[in-house]
Amino acid sequence: MEKQVKLFLEFIENDKKLSSNTLQSYRRDIVQFEEYLENGNIVYDKLGKEDLEKYIEYLKDIGKKTSTISRNIASIRSFYQYLVRTKKIKKDPTEGIQSPKIEKKAPSILSSEEIELLLEQPKNIDLKGIRDKAMLEFAYATGMKVTEIISLNIEDANLEESYVVCNSGFKKRNIPLGSISKKALEDYIKNARPILIKDDKEKALFVNINGKRLTRQGFWKIVKFYKEQAHITKEITPHVLRHSFATHLLQNGADLKSIQTMLGHSDISSTQVYMQFQDDTIKNVYHKAHPRA
Repeated sequence: MEKQVKLFLEFIENDKKLSSNTLQSYRRDIVQFEEYLENGNIVYDKLGKEDLEKYIEYLKDIGKKTSTISRNIASIRSFYQYLVRTKKIKKDPTEGIQSPKIEKKAPSILSSEEIELLLEQPKNIDLKGIRDKAMLEFAYATGMKVTEIISLNIEDANLEESYVVCNSGFKKRNIPLGSISKKALEDYIKNARPILIKDDKEKALFVNINGKRLTRQGFWKIVKFYKEQAHITKEITPHVLRHSFATHLLQNGADLKSIQTMLGHSDISSTQVYMQFQDDTIKNVYHKAHPRA
């Protein structure tokens, strides 16, 4: 099994164009499953439906969350589908296995006033302040994921046409920039980034004080710092800015399909979770006006 796991991971890395975080999740899930089979003396290519159901029960017993179990099943299913395609096995044992249903929790959001307060904190009086101002304005203006933002290169920002190109796996999309975000980004690109970068070959749009591409951890620390500066009691993560972006767009009359496109959601149901933040008036208007509501 070890050889097949290695080949499978190489396959998804080379052919699926997945993010490093997704690849690590696949690797974790499959390696954990491999260890379980070895401990139970179960041969991977003789696996039955009952064996998988017992594994799901095992994950529940050790306290894994429903979302983690669902991801595990998805990883294992991908592995066995690969084995069928490469003719290592004849039948996929994951057929008919149901993933546990995940309840969609209401995402945490900031009010418009809290957003204003947060975005007022960075002061463009030094290089770090200029960068942080541009970065926070950009995160709220585009609703992009942290991994998408830190993966951006300088050429992805089209200031002349006021949009940014997001290359997320297979989903390449153009996201418009508002005037405030565009102005802050222009200030950063013109007055801060050229001084921060130590190497002219650096392509990253947002860099740290050492001139290297900003990391997820670096991004999170910056958000946390300004949250404390603003004395906001709510827990704020970079993802909260994404949720707030979507909710505020919807509250101001944007249609779900447009928000779905900007967020990069493949399924409209992922976007519909933001409907619960609407007041009754807007909900009623939506249900009356939309032909498929």
